[in-house]
Amino acid sequence: MAAVSSPSLPSPPGLFPLGPAHAGSCRALDLAALGGLWSLAQWQRELEEEGRPCVGLRQAGSLLAMACGWLVLDELHITLVAVDPQHRRRGLGRRVLEELLAVAVRAGATRATLEVAAGNGAGLALYASLGFRTAGIRHGYYRNGEDALIQWLSMRTVGECG
Repeated sequence: MAAVSSPSLPSPPGLFPLGPAHAGSCRALDLAALGGLWSLAQWQRELEEEGRPCVGLRQAGSLLAMACGWLVLDELHITLVAVDPQHRRRGLGRRVLEELLAVAVRAGATRATLEVAAGNGAGLALYASLGFRTAGIRHGYYRNGEDALIQWLSMRTVGECG
């Protein structure tokens, strides 16, 4: 009996730690998803620094999502969460953010914070679903003048979020 070959299915997206070798991919995703927050040189420095965990999610060699932060004492300051616009609404942002939170907990963090644009409904819904709560506002925080909402999370709730 002859073997039947089946079409090759794409592998599921995989999580991995981002490092200096990924600076170009991070910059490209940053441009596509966020309009270019950081230059290539800034990405290189970000990925080289101790205490600045970054998590990526890739499929077929392409970086689809990432989440980065800074660990300061027992606190994780989340600097960005980005998802390729062509792959949004698939839970990828949640996956990288949950992994970043888990990395921070393993490093001793007990709380996390971030800023999110007041008009970013998808981001606010994601953060609320993970237990983040609004603790304040930064007026005119973004380049376009939009306000930022300051979000906080007690890491005790991380295990309960998903």
